[in-house]
Amino acid sequence: MSIDQKPWGGRFNEDTDAFVELFTASIKFDHRLYKHDIRCSIAHAKMLSSVGIISDSDRSSIVSGLEQINKEIDDGVIEWDLKLEDIHMNIESKLINKIGEAGKKLHTARSRNDQIATDIRLYLRDEIDEILGLMRELIEALLIQAKDNCDTIMPGYTHLQAAQPITFGHHLLAWVEMLLRDHERLINCRKRVNVMPLGSAALAGTTFNIDRKMVAEELGFQAIGENSLDSVSDRDFIIEFCSTASLTMMHFSRWSEELVLWTSQQFNFVDLPDRFSTGSSIMPQKKNPDVPELIRGKTGRVYGHLLSLLTLMKSQPLAYNKDNQEDKEPLFDCIDTLRNVLIALNGLIPAIEPKKENMRKAANAGYLTATDLADYLVRKDLPFRDAHEIVGKIVAYAIEKNSALDEISLDELKNFSPAIEQSVFEILSIDGSVATRDHFGGTSPGQVKAAIDRINERLARVTVD
Repeated sequence: MSIDQKPWGGRFNEDTDAFVELFTASIKFDHRLYKHDIRCSIAHAKMLSSVGIISDSDRSSIVSGLEQINKEIDDGVIEWDLKLEDIHMNIESKLINKIGEAGKKLHTARSRNDQIATDIRLYLRDEIDEILGLMRELIEALLIQAKDNCDTIMPGYTHLQAAQPITFGHHLLAWVEMLLRDHERLINCRKRVNVMPLGSAALAGTTFNIDRKMVAEELGFQAIGENSLDSVSDRDFIIEFCSTASLTMMHFSRWSEELVLWTSQQFNFVDLPDRFSTGSSIMPQKKNPDVPELIRGKTGRVYGHLLSLLTLMKSQPLAYNKDNQEDKEPLFDCIDTLRNVLIALNGLIPAIEPKKENMRKAANAGYLTATDLADYLVRKDLPFRDAHEIVGKIVAYAIEKNSALDEISLDELKNFSPAIEQSVFEILSIDGSVATRDHFGGTSPGQVKAAIDRINERLARVTVD
């Protein structure tokens, strides 16, 4: 394309270098914004007509032409022209070819700077809404699993060492709490995404008497950017989304790590369905938890996008700079990765099959009720440090005898403390230990059920504006 065919070519005397044309073009990735670019342009055209900047006839031609282009793109009959650089110039060129002179009036009172900032916000807002829906679906799947396993006993861990008995339902609700915070963060992020830059033009606003409020209402924005310099150059909202996505992926990676451990022969706590597993090309006995492993791996990918965007913005003077062309690919991949991980988890979580007997057997090993025994002695008026020392000696004795704590006789226990009575056996069993954690936030089956009810009530009150 010769320089005189470029929308900005009037000031230039030679054609763009072929490599530079390829190097600076963004259409190969920003074409996914076409629906939002067209929607933005239709709203802009309606406003221009409303305030008398273009005629009603021109507006009708522009809107009709853009709607036709949208359908042609949907139908796959439009090819993108690399020489037209980006999604905006591709669509504008096609509009002018389709409707003639009226198409040249569309760009009045705006710049590609405020146009792209608006397109990305429209696009990200829609993607956030879809991701929020997938998150909610995942929360509900976890709640069903937790309800089905509110009395399934398993070991709880610290330092990856068996520590105290808990319920599997309680463990799953820990995952839910993580995801609820992610869900809330994303809703808050959406509020800052939902601010309209259009009308800021290149950086200083426009000399035309535009109606930004009308456009904002047409596009569903809750607020309008109040500073034209900031509006065209702000990419905080993208960084905030990628930060929220990184936190969410960190949580998913933790879940995935546990699923990988739990499916191993060493733990053997859960079974994943064959459709979410793969085999080995050489070892026929293998069933590999590839989905959670890949989720764990993709977390680093999202972290990388966050760091890339922070670095992209750290030295940019006001206002818009070409650097910001580099904001889209990290954002797009971050969105795609998070969405795909959520889709995978929404298929995987409902299909997890806990191996309850194996979980219970593991909880019965390792002297997990030792803390309960120490608490028992404290209730008998022993200082906790004394109780801790006594129970440590009892555990050492049990290890020597190769016995569980509740298999040691009362007489043997009394040798360590005369305060121990028959009632001690009510708390030395894993069922008794779990049952005593019957307080707000505790692991007892009743508390797990109550927590599920509270979470459902919280979800019912959530609104997204």
